[in-house]
Amino acid sequence: YPLAGEFSFRRDVLNDILIPSDWGLEIGVLSEMCRNYANNRLCQADIAGVYDHKHQDLSADNDEGGLSKMSIDIAKALFRKLASRGVTFNTETFRSLKATYYRIALDFVETYHNDAVINGLSLDIHHEEQAVELFAENIVKAGEAFLANPMERPFIPSWNRVISAIPDILQQLVDAVEADHAEFAAG
Repeated sequence: YPLAGEFSFRRDVLNDILIPSDWGLEIGVLSEMCRNYANNRLCQADIAGVYDHKHQDLSADNDEGGLSKMSIDIAKALFRKLASRGVTFNTETFRSLKATYYRIALDFVETYHNDAVINGLSLDIHHEEQAVELFAENIVKAGEAFLANPMERPFIPSWNRVISAIPDILQQLVDAVEADHAEFAAG
């Protein structure tokens, strides 16, 4: 479930990948894994029996919160990754993406509504289409942000870089964990 936020990997992988520090985390990690490792080195595995998903509000009036911010960050992560592979973007590209997404998403809302009816469930078409409209607009907003700052670096430093800057960082972390453990075990 890498796109849902649940993933695991070997410790040595952390040395080689750039990890986004925004809602583009899952897309960023997955694309870094695909860039750095052969497909036969990747697999899906259940790592927990129970998942605690952090549901977000739509936040239609706030680009800095909820699903609105999430959709912008994810779109920017995709644009950055595609640009790193040679894809060029301009305003018209983002308008085309918006139109394509909008049409396909509306088709899916209809499909989901039909599935709900068949299964005796309800689906608020108005609410779903409001979300589709917001996400479509956010493709353009993310595109504008990308064009305004194509070199944005929303990544945390790789462990190789951290160790290069602070050679004893791993020992410092071990010491901090041991100190915390001693403090909480005593108290």
